[in-house]
Amino acid sequence: MKTRIDAVIERAIVAGKIVGTVVIVVKDGETIYSRAAGYADREIGKPTETRTIFRLASVTKPLVAATALALIDKGRLSLGDLVRDYLPYFRPKRPDGEIADITIHHLLTHTAGLSYGADPETTPSERMFNAGLADTDLDFEENFSRLATFPLLAVPGTLWSYSIAIDVLGAVIAQIEECSLGEAVHHHVAEPLGMNDTGFSLSDPERLATPYADASPAAVRMGDHHLVPDDAGNLLTFAPIRLFNPKAFQSGGAGMVGTAPDLIAFLEAVRRGGAPILKAETAKAALLNQIGNIPRPGEPGQGFSFLGGVIQDPVLAEVPMSKGSITWGGVYGHSWFIDPVKGISTVIMSNTAVEGCLGTYPRDIARAIYNA
Repeated sequence: MKTRIDAVIERAIVAGKIVGTVVIVVKDGETIYSRAAGYADREIGKPTETRTIFRLASVTKPLVAATALALIDKGRLSLGDLVRDYLPYFRPKRPDGEIADITIHHLLTHTAGLSYGADPETTPSERMFNAGLADTDLDFEENFSRLATFPLLAVPGTLWSYSIAIDVLGAVIAQIEECSLGEAVHHHVAEPLGMNDTGFSLSDPERLATPYADASPAAVRMGDHHLVPDDAGNLLTFAPIRLFNPKAFQSGGAGMVGTAPDLIAFLEAVRRGGAPILKAETAKAALLNQIGNIPRPGEPGQGFSFLGGVIQDPVLAEVPMSKGSITWGGVYGHSWFIDPVKGISTVIMSNTAVEGCLGTYPRDIARAIYNA
């Protein structure tokens, strides 16, 4: 396995597809592969290290989701609670014009009817909301009050649509805990697991990886505001400087930083039953499909749990992982999965958007792990 994974890493770096990467594979609680390769900063020749800190993008989501689940375990929140009871300013309407009943369960599973972003060419500037990656000076209330002016795509609970839902959940958590979202995640998830480099601010600025963006013939260093097409050709607006803006709301969907060892500690805690952050039954539920038969457009063979996509049919999903595996990523360049059947947790991190998340690199690493 080591030879196969090493070959994938070398090919991606030599080809300029990936600048720097950290890959950790744990099986049955034992680390069977760990490697840092390439550059945290290519231009000054700074190598990637195992504890290099990356901007997490959507790897933030399962950490915030787990914080909400911890609050549920402690009786401070319920899956069926209405979001507007915590955020009175957030009262979006269904397509028929009625106020929508959005629950915590809807937010966790991306079935609230929300979406990601609005068209800046047709939306007045005073209604434009921030989706978590671009820079902003908006706080929770101003941002999500703007979001609430847009009608939902569907009645909550009837459509799966990847969205800003976990950002809204972050605002709920901060309201309940009467502190910042970062403080809540630290208290309920990061601190108990010893995730000392994971949060909405930097533990050590010297270890922060420089972000890069897909380009030909090789990835290019990101500017302060950088447009990168995703796998569907949609332009994503990256703003690495957002991390240093104290006015920007803490994005529950995209705003954290962290390391591969921290993330593997989180994945392993969930895989092994939740302790010390979640009750066993909660951790189990977090790994199960929570959207019933609602389809995920463009993702055959997959459902969705509280933490990420659920592989229900590995053949249809075209993945080597077992049925029941959970997987997701982050567009700054990351992918992760838990395979409960094989006892495997894997973190594939990079500083290269979007190849490290949506490109062939993480899929090739997964195939190398399984020799598929």
